[in-house]
Amino acid sequence: MKPEPEKLIPKHGGYERTKTWQLADLIYDITVRFCDKYVDRRSRTHDQMVQAARSGCQNLQEGSVDSAVSKKIELKLTGIAKGSLEELRRDFKKHLQHRELPEWPPNHPALTRFKAVRCASLEQFRAWVAEEARLAGQERKNTDGKNTDGHGQARTATNEASSGVRAGPCSSVPVRVPSPEVCAANGALSLLNLCIHLIGRQMEAQADAFEKEGGFTERLYRVRSARRTAP
Repeated sequence: MKPEPEKLIPKHGGYERTKTWQLADLIYDITVRFCDKYVDRRSRTHDQMVQAARSGCQNLQEGSVDSAVSKKIELKLTGIAKGSLEELRRDFKKHLQHRELPEWPPNHPALTRFKAVRCASLEQFRAWVAEEARLAGQERKNTDGKNTDGHGQARTATNEASSGVRAGPCSSVPVRVPSPEVCAANGALSLLNLCIHLIGRQMEAQADAFEKEGGFTERLYRVRSARRTAP
């Protein structure tokens, strides 16, 4: 069978079906609502986090569409998207650090449950946060009976509201009770880590394709040469 001739404008777009764009779009939705709830709307940080999330999503979209005429622009925009999401990842980390809230390690039980859910929508993300709050409430209930001084008086939980950690029977052994803010920030960081990793692989594939096939100019030359030599 005779192979189809190369087209000057190849197939392009279809970004909605890519895992990187789907993750970036979800991260954007989460970031907007997180910032509205936990970051001062009048602060530059609020605007910067929202704009970084939007930039990650929009540049992946534009790169996919522009790939029709320029693989170089596609690669550049994909790189900009990666840089924007790396900036957002740092902002989420600093949000936790500045408030003395915990950043969870990859093997944290709540993150293990989060990864198993494979959130694909804002509703699923919210449901996971609500479930973690329910589990935290159950843990709090189970420890209430133990968290007394022997005379029925409750012990004081130092910085409980700010740290997201409830003090245990001994102040040196806290019982971890994450707040919705801690859950949401760490969940967002988990999604960002995955998305940034996948975008890095996507850029490697785009660079490889550009090296092998060239861009619009090289494609134009091949198409015109093929037409001139056609019988």
